[in-house]
Amino acid sequence: MEAATFWDDTAKAQKAIAESNRCKAWTAPYIDLKRRLGDVKELLPEAEECHDEAMVRELLQELQAIDKILADLEVRRMLSGELDDSNCFLSINAGAGGTEACDWVSMLTRMYQRWAMKRGWSLEVVDVLEGDVAGIKSTTLKFTGEFAYGYAKSEKGVHRLVRISPFDANAKRHTSFASVDVTPEISDDIKIEVRPEELRVDTYRASGAGGQHVNKTDSAVRITHLPSGIVVSSQSQRSQIQNREYCMKMLKSKLYEQEVLDRKKGLEALSGEKREIAWGSQIRNYVFQPYTLVKDTRTGVESGNVAAVMDGEIDLFVNAFLKESEGK
Repeated sequence: MEAATFWDDTAKAQKAIAESNRCKAWTAPYIDLKRRLGDVKELLPEAEECHDEAMVRELLQELQAIDKILADLEVRRMLSGELDDSNCFLSINAGAGGTEACDWVSMLTRMYQRWAMKRGWSLEVVDVLEGDVAGIKSTTLKFTGEFAYGYAKSEKGVHRLVRISPFDANAKRHTSFASVDVTPEISDDIKIEVRPEELRVDTYRASGAGGQHVNKTDSAVRITHLPSGIVVSSQSQRSQIQNREYCMKMLKSKLYEQEVLDRKKGLEALSGEKREIAWGSQIRNYVFQPYTLVKDTRTGVESGNVAAVMDGEIDLFVNAFLKESEGK
């Protein structure tokens, strides 16, 4: 990268930088952990000899922090799939239940936004369809960051909420459902052929924040891929052309992901692998009443701190799923 001709080929240079950053994502934490562990090994005997209880506690806390980072690196090691290091699109759609289901989508949207912030990812709201009374019928978020798809893919499936509805004057308990789908963002050098006659393109007026622009122009775009039934939409860009380009990028990403998954299924069939990849099943229950519990139906991992989970603390479920998937 220090060569004078490095930037002569911009695309090649960017690939080299991306590869360098991927290597640093492993070497930098290793070097830092090795240094921190060495400091603890050097200072702990001295602290014990001097009976410095405060320093011993501090060093033990440092060991716990080191152990957590090691655990995170172990999970990241499992993200070796073809698409795992990609950015991704996460879509949430309300199930049956009207306003209650739309409110559940809003809650999940906030949860994933907080989760992305905690992981240091950048976030973009690509599309949102507001509920008729309250909440959100559907939304698509884009996460940009290290291994975004690798981590977020564990959230694919149906999420179930049980609570006393704030929209029910009789304070009855309601059950609501929302489905989550996650798609990797593919790079421009991956070619996916989509024929124009396979597409139905609809334009409509964007909703939500945005001032006069969204209120006066039909800039939002929805594209349906007729052979597969895949539907994508975007209203985050300022023009219809830009939103169409964004939709095509999401559509090609979904088609490529399906191609990769089909190829993986074929390899598993050849090797005698019997495990089914079923993203559409119910994966997690969130119970607010009569008790508080969030339980992942795939791994059995649970948490009684519903407030923390809804504030984005979902790594315990994500990591458990990735570890169990690795072991199968």
